Amino acid sequence: MMSRDGLIHVAMLPWSAFGHLIPFLQLSIALAKSGIHVSFLATPRNILRLPKIPPNLSNLIDFVPLPLPKPESSPLPESAEATVDIPSDKIQYLKLACDLLQEPVRGFVSEKSPHWIIVDFFHHWAVDIAQDFNIPIVRFCVVSAATVVFFGAHKVPVDGDKRMLPQSWTLPPKYIDFSSTVAYKKHEAEEMHAGYFGLNASGMPDGSRVAKIIRACDAIALRTCPEFEADYLKLHEKLTGKLVFPVGFLPPEKMKRRSPTSNEEPWSGIFQWLDKQNPRSVVFVGFGSECKLNKDQIHEIAHGVELSGLPFLWALRKPDWADDDEDAFPAGFRERTAARGVAHVGWAPQREVLSHPSVGGCLFHAGWGSIIESLQYGHCLVFLPFIIDQPLNARLLVEKGLGWEVERGEDGSFSRYDIAKALEKAMVLKEGEEVRVRGREAGDGIFGDEKLHHSYVEKFVEYLKNHKF
Repeated sequence: MMSRDGLIHVAMLPWSAFGHLIPFLQLSIALAKSGIHVSFLATPRNILRLPKIPPNLSNLIDFVPLPLPKPESSPLPESAEATVDIPSDKIQYLKLACDLLQEPVRGFVSEKSPHWIIVDFFHHWAVDIAQDFNIPIVRFCVVSAATVVFFGAHKVPVDGDKRMLPQSWTLPPKYIDFSSTVAYKKHEAEEMHAGYFGLNASGMPDGSRVAKIIRACDAIALRTCPEFEADYLKLHEKLTGKLVFPVGFLPPEKMKRRSPTSNEEPWSGIFQWLDKQNPRSVVFVGFGSECKLNKDQIHEIAHGVELSGLPFLWALRKPDWADDDEDAFPAGFRERTAARGVAHVGWAPQREVLSHPSVGGCLFHAGWGSIIESLQYGHCLVFLPFIIDQPLNARLLVEKGLGWEVERGEDGSFSRYDIAKALEKAMVLKEGEEVRVRGREAGDGIFGDEKLHHSYVEKFVEYLKNHKF
């Protein structure tokens, strides 16, 4: 039976990390704008922490809270519902808990009968639910096409017997039939290989989850576009034998000029400081919520930012190891740089910061969502990647001449001098001018073209409407 006066009804199943939840929400908003009824299934606390949706879409997007079951012996804190809430070594227990959502999801599907289920990499059991109720399934990839092609999930059998060696991940796969530099370095490959193929507390390696979903899905949607990754998109379709839909970058609407009110301290004062800086002179430093950097890493970054001599705005999530905000930075760092920079501990309105005309560059972790947001405003990018797809994103963007990667040792170490050198190249030195120009062109072109990305959503919507069971 058609839901909501004949609208197509889609159930969204994102993984419990905000680098996944937010792109799934952005796709939900894009689908709702095209007249699709969306049910967004997530845990209660994660739903509360999501950005607000446009009020005019509230009748088309239903948030369905699914309390997170936790086994009696679970080491997860009571309030932990997302990867940001726990150390990286506890994520395997979050996977174990999230697998227990299978029955609540089955109950929802049985009662509401959505026309489609759109899943993340995690929910391998959604395949069985979809097949039991004869509902088609789409895999939505929140990463770049280069990343999904590199992982080559179509080659990974569900039983996990066929495994690549970690060293093979230090080169582009042989099945890539065009020029590519997208690969891990040795220290990255070893960690990622173990994370992707290794067993964890849930009993199901990530690679096996992905393989099962790809085999069963009717189509694959990716957060990218042919104007940026045409070769990778074509190859992914060829390798998987599935219909592949780029849905565009799903860029949020560009921010209008912000006018903070007096009760928004400290950001009212920070934006006043930004207003006094020269156009495109400030480096925004931010490593997101998933990168939990240690003390040596944060302090070395701070010394590098100081050595560069550039104006900066650093938004740092308070590390667990820091006694207070001052302890998060090297002794005296804030005082020494106060005349030309702001070092803020806590949440930051990242989109508003990136949209400010004084911001011209970013030093960050190379998360796919942050790359999209930064290039939407034409910024010059400096990458210091740490986990999962970040190193692959950095190599892709450097290959395309849209950023610089901080030089590192074979073990992944970096120095303050490496940080300062990369920042100076990106922001002021002559050798970085071409990259700066390409960044501005990307903001005016592919990354800033909301109509282009909406057109890809519309093609995906037509598929959903025409191929429901």
